[in-house]
Amino acid sequence: MFLDEAEVEFASGRGGNGAATFHREKHVPRGGPNGADGGRGGDVLLIADRAKRTLYDFKLRREIRAGDGGDAQGQRTGKHGESVEVRVPVGTVVFDTESGERLADLCFDGAAFRACKGGKGGHGNLRFVSSVRQAPKFAELGEPGENLRARLELKLLADVGLIGLPNAGKSTLLARISAARPKIADYPFTTLEPNLGIVRVGDSSFTVADLPGLIEGAHAGKGLGDRFLRHAERSATLVHVVEVLPLDESDPRSNFELVERELESFSPEVAAKPRIVALNKIDLIPASRIEELRSCFERFEKPVFPISGVSGQGVDALLYAMSDAVAAAPRLETEAVLSPEPKQDESGWSVVPENGAFRVSGKAVERMVAMTDLESDEAVRYLHRRLERLGLIQRLREMGAREGDTVLIGDREFSFTDYS
Repeated sequence: MFLDEAEVEFASGRGGNGAATFHREKHVPRGGPNGADGGRGGDVLLIADRAKRTLYDFKLRREIRAGDGGDAQGQRTGKHGESVEVRVPVGTVVFDTESGERLADLCFDGAAFRACKGGKGGHGNLRFVSSVRQAPKFAELGEPGENLRARLELKLLADVGLIGLPNAGKSTLLARISAARPKIADYPFTTLEPNLGIVRVGDSSFTVADLPGLIEGAHAGKGLGDRFLRHAERSATLVHVVEVLPLDESDPRSNFELVERELESFSPEVAAKPRIVALNKIDLIPASRIEELRSCFERFEKPVFPISGVSGQGVDALLYAMSDAVAAAPRLETEAVLSPEPKQDESGWSVVPENGAFRVSGKAVERMVAMTDLESDEAVRYLHRRLERLGLIQRLREMGAREGDTVLIGDREFSFTDYS
């Protein structure tokens, strides 16, 4: 089954907790802290793989989670969580479902995108030793992992896209020029999913996609809609297949203009792509009509090739024109590893009143709280000092926070305590 859209939830692993332990050795009466760090949580990586053709795997697997980091055991550092590598077809675009932002475009084999970064392991008490704190009895908890609800969208990476109305003969042409065997019948909409074929011309080869037939209103979702129009966005050139003797006795030129309008309405970038016109099924009309149609379509200032996908007449000339167009097309810029752009300065924070309480927001502050062992008074006091250095405690004072007032940070609720 061909599936070119999917929604999936990715989650990286949580970091392991640090250890709060002390030397326990014979003949070492004043053993100091020796707690090690927790292990790092696993990442979730998306990797483009040309062996994958569709997003069907995500129909069966809607949630993908990496392994958590292991807790430290005394002096032994916790084990790192197992990362997950998710193979997706080349041409997969990753969107954030909530914001709609495009995060990555995996447009070549081997392209990688880290969808979720694993949480850092919590520091052991050895890390908190200082000149004024020589025997800390607390350690950090592991950092929570990241979550991403993503929409995956596949755009086929074909060098040439075959477009046209239903029953124009696109599938027949693809079967003629490649080893692909798409469904062919004498009724419209026999192609319900894109088909790919590899075409060889002389010493060169390129891929051709047979895109399902368009109808008026396709850009707005009518018929098979714009679900398949987006596959044309990747093509170096488009071959517009026009039926010269339509079953409904419509005018070939009007049919051509209809599809061209749909491309323009869908995307000016797609409409601007190089175009070749293939006047198909010429074996059904007399030679005089062929020349009449050729002259008519040459007014659109696009290369015109009368062909027959059934008999092969004129197909060789069309293939060489396709090959030349592919060779002349600019190549995609590629990066080996993709990373999302930083959304904001993670060190920033804000305080706003909220239903009689004070809501503190900020990724760095929320991470500090999540990694603090709130069961340890010493750890809470250390957190308070860090927030004091950030200026957050002073800001709460300025906003009128008093002893016992509620302060909300992330999913935690605190009673304001001023240690000053």
